[in-house]
Amino acid sequence: MPLPPLVPPAAELSAADIARYSRHLLLPEVGLTGQQRLKHARVLVIGAGGLGSPVLLYLAAAGVGTLGIIDGDVVEASNLQRQVIHTVAGIGQPKTESARAALLALNPELKVILHAGRLEAGNALALMAPYDLVIDGCDNFATRYLVNDACVLAGKPYVWGSIFRFEGQASVFWEQAPGDAGIHYRDLYPEPPPPELAPSCAEGGVLGVLCAAIGAIMATEAIKLITGIGESLLGRLLVYDALEMRQRCLPIRRDPKRQPITGLIDYPAFCGLGVVSSPASASISPAQLQQWRQGGVPFCLIDLREPAERAIVQIAGAEAIPKDQLLNHPTLLDASGAVPIVLHCKSGQRSLAVLQALQGQGYRGLHHLDGGILAWIRDVEPSLPSY
Repeated sequence: MPLPPLVPPAAELSAADIARYSRHLLLPEVGLTGQQRLKHARVLVIGAGGLGSPVLLYLAAAGVGTLGIIDGDVVEASNLQRQVIHTVAGIGQPKTESARAALLALNPELKVILHAGRLEAGNALALMAPYDLVIDGCDNFATRYLVNDACVLAGKPYVWGSIFRFEGQASVFWEQAPGDAGIHYRDLYPEPPPPELAPSCAEGGVLGVLCAAIGAIMATEAIKLITGIGESLLGRLLVYDALEMRQRCLPIRRDPKRQPITGLIDYPAFCGLGVVSSPASASISPAQLQQWRQGGVPFCLIDLREPAERAIVQIAGAEAIPKDQLLNHPTLLDASGAVPIVLHCKSGQRSLAVLQALQGQGYRGLHHLDGGILAWIRDVEPSLPSY
């Protein structure tokens, strides 16, 4: 739906600005006034990763005057497949620092404000206060609900995007939107999915260029909100399928059962991410498993990962039974406990979930590899490739 401009045209354009942004100025919908609005705008971007990278680069290129960045991670080699704001030289640096260097190289007139660390219920409202617009490029449900609730309380509009494997989604949420058109994230997703049904990109993978497609949509929506042009995605969910090269828009309506948001809560607990542990006897470290192997202790090692993951790296001697197959057919395992069974996945999350499910069905003699194959590579076989 059309919305009035979010930011007043209070910033003056210099001769250098006019030369730099001339292609914007030639657009009647943007023009001099629209570019002044962009220069005066203050945008907070949550996450300098797959979605934050193209969003930050395009907003800096578009002439947004102030960009705030929240991120608590450091650049890793596996990020470079999709997080195009970072480079090999930045590996090991905080993502906020790496992103700032890239943004200032692109636009030296930009003001970049870094907020190192993570967005939390204790700091969200204060961090958002100075900004006109929030962009949510995070990769987990707990932070998404936190961003939503904080924006509702702060009266801020925000642009949201999500990616997984080959599919992306994007929308605009703003509870206080003019014309009683307010919609927020809980209208789309009233409750978070169970943690085991919400794998991260690190577990499920993501097509790198998908980030560019969804990030460009998010940056476009931000520019439209700032300048008041076009039809906003407020009240609509855009779904993008990269494999089929199709996109569609679905209406979002207010949830009739929605409850007023009156304060911030414990979002990890809300999303079922409280500390869940297995009994000490059921968890085995890589070093302990190696001792079993070297000592001739009989055991059965089950690899719960998908075939594509096994093609990357394997622990010698492991039998492949993907997680979903095992949960649907638990009789593939010996329930007697006569021979210890060790379950493993990439990082330990899937193996712990399967262990608890099977224990609930009476299976005994089960263990799971603490930290998964990544911990095994780190502690036992560092010559194996990590992913």
